[in-house]
Amino acid sequence: MIRFSLKCAKEHSFESWFQSGSAFEALKAAGHVACPVCGSDEVEKALMAPSVAHPRDAVDPPGRPRLDTPSTELETALAELRRQVEENSEYVGMNFASEARRIHAGDSPERAIYGEARADEARKLLEDGVPVAPLPFLPARKAN
Repeated sequence: MIRFSLKCAKEHSFESWFQSGSAFEALKAAGHVACPVCGSDEVEKALMAPSVAHPRDAVDPPGRPRLDTPSTELETALAELRRQVEENSEYVGMNFASEARRIHAGDSPERAIYGEARADEARKLLEDGVPVAPLPFLPARKAN
C-alpha cells in the first residue's frame, strides 16, 4: 500500500491510499479517482515528502493526538472516574458476580469492588436486588 498526496484541478489537496503506483494510474484512467471536496476527476499526484520516522516521533508523532492523554472534557471526566474507581475499590475480575452476591448476603466483608460479569450475570444480580452498575470503561488489563 502507498499513500499519495493528491490535488484536483481546483487546487483542493487530499490524500488517498492505493495498492501501488500503477493501481493509482489505472484507477485514475478509469475515472475512479475524484476529489472528495468538489468531485472533480481531474486529479494529479502532488509533491510529497517521504515519511521517515524519527525515533522520538515513533512515540509521539507531531500533529497527532496522544491516545494515552484525554483530549476532551468527557475523556478527562472518564479518566478521573476510572482513577477514583481504581483507587477506592478492589478489582475482583471475573469473580465479580459471585463476590457481589457474597457481600450482599453478608458472607464477605462489605467493600467497594469492581470487575467483570456477563450480561446475564449482571441482569440476575439486579433482579435479585444486588446493587450493581456498569462502568463506562474496560478493565486496565483489557484496554490498550
